[in-house]
Amino acid sequence: MYDYRYEPHNVVFMIDNKSFFASCEAIELGLNPMKAVLAVASHQQDEESYGSGLIMAASPLAKAKYGLNNVMRVRDVPSKKEAPDLILVPPHMNLYIKRSTQILEIFRQFAADEDIHPYSIDESMIDMTTSWHLFGDDPYLVARKIQLEIKNKLGFYTTCGIGENPLLAKLSMDISAKHRHSMIDYWHYIDVPDTIWQIKDMEEVCGIGKRTAKHLRRLNINNMYELAHSDPAILKKEFGVMGEQLFAMSWGVDRSIIRERYFPKMKNYGNSQILTRDYTDQREIEIVLREISEQVAARIRSHRVQTGCISLMVNFSKYRLKGKRKGFNVQQKVCPTNDNDAIAAEVLALFRKNWHGERVRALGVSCGDLHPDNYQQLTFFVQPSQQIKKKKIDQTVDQIRQKYGFTSLVKASSLLHGATAIKRSSLVGGHNGGNAYD
Repeated sequence: MYDYRYEPHNVVFMIDNKSFFASCEAIELGLNPMKAVLAVASHQQDEESYGSGLIMAASPLAKAKYGLNNVMRVRDVPSKKEAPDLILVPPHMNLYIKRSTQILEIFRQFAADEDIHPYSIDESMIDMTTSWHLFGDDPYLVARKIQLEIKNKLGFYTTCGIGENPLLAKLSMDISAKHRHSMIDYWHYIDVPDTIWQIKDMEEVCGIGKRTAKHLRRLNINNMYELAHSDPAILKKEFGVMGEQLFAMSWGVDRSIIRERYFPKMKNYGNSQILTRDYTDQREIEIVLREISEQVAARIRSHRVQTGCISLMVNFSKYRLKGKRKGFNVQQKVCPTNDNDAIAAEVLALFRKNWHGERVRALGVSCGDLHPDNYQQLTFFVQPSQQIKKKKIDQTVDQIRQKYGFTSLVKASSLLHGATAIKRSSLVGGHNGGNAYD
C-alpha cells in the first residue's frame, strides 16, 4: 500500500506523434496523415531483399482498412488490385530526424531543456510542473496549445497523456488518450482504481512484456487489479527488484524525476547487421566481418579507448535444418588494442574456428573490457616504427572519413560482391536516410 501524500505530485506530459513515419511521408506528399492510406516499407524497391522487407509504419487509415501493422512483411501486403488506394513509400530516416528535431524545438517554447526527455524519435516526456501555468489556466488546455502548435506548424497530429508522474503520463497516453476525441487524458493518483486497476491485459502496460505477464499468470495474477493486491514479498522473491517495480507500477507510483537523468557507463561498443540475404560463401562473409570490425575499431578510437575482449555474434538462416544450432556467440581476450587489422584478425579467427558452412543471416562484432588509449603495446614481431606508423594511418583514415564521409576512402574489398559497408554508409538506423523530397 502507498500513501500518495508522500509521492511526487508533478505535472508530466507524454506526447506521441501518431504514426510518425507514415505521417512524415503523407505530409511531404501533401496529404492529411489521418486520411491518407499509406505505409512505409523497407526494401520495397530492392529486388535482392524484397522478400525480407517490412512495413515500418502505416497510417491509421491503412491499419484500419487493410490491417497493416509493423510486423507485416512487404510480400504480405495486399496487391494493387486488392488495395488500389494504398500508397507504399520507402523510408527517409533523415526526414524523420529533421521533423523530430523541429518538434523538440516547439517543446522548448514551453519547458526548459532539462525538463524535456526524448523518449524515442516520436515520443517525448516533458515535466511541465514549473512552467505550465505560464501558458494557461489548466494543464489540459496547455497540452491542447502544444498540440495545435505542432499541427499548425508541421501538420502532425499528437496524443498527449498527462500524469502526476512519468508512469501515469505514459499510461494515460497509451491506454486512454488515443481513444478520446481531443487525444488528451489526465491521470491522477486518485484515479488509479478507475484507470490502472481496470487494465485487464497486462501486456498493454509499458514495462510488462509477454514473458513477465506469463510469469505473473503462473502466480495467479491475471490483471493489474490483482497485481496491486498481491503480496509484494512474493513478487520480490519471484522477480527480484523488478517485483518491487511491478507492485509500485500497479499503484501508479513512479518517483523518477526527468531532470535527474541516468547516464549508463558504456561497457562495450559494437556494430551488427542483418544481411539482405543468406550468405554461404566464406569469402563474402569475411569481407562483411572485416568491414564491421573496422567500423567498431573506429568507434573505440573515437572514444579514445582500447579493447581487451572481442566478441563475435553469428546468426544462421531460419531455413537451417531442424535441430541444428541457431548460431553462435563467442569471445576472445586480447592484448588491449584499437588497431583495425588486429581486431579484424581476431574476429576472423573466431569465425573460422566456429563456422561449419551454415547459411549466415546476421553478423555482429563488439569490443569490451575497455582501457584508456594512453599507451601502445608493442610486439616483438613488427618493428616499433611500423606499429606506430600503422596507428597513425588508422587515425588519419578516421579523420578523412569524419570530414568527407565514409565513402571518401574505402578498401578495394568493399567494392567486391557481398560487401555492405558502402551501401550501409548512406543508411540511418539501418534504413534509407536520404530525403527524396528535398
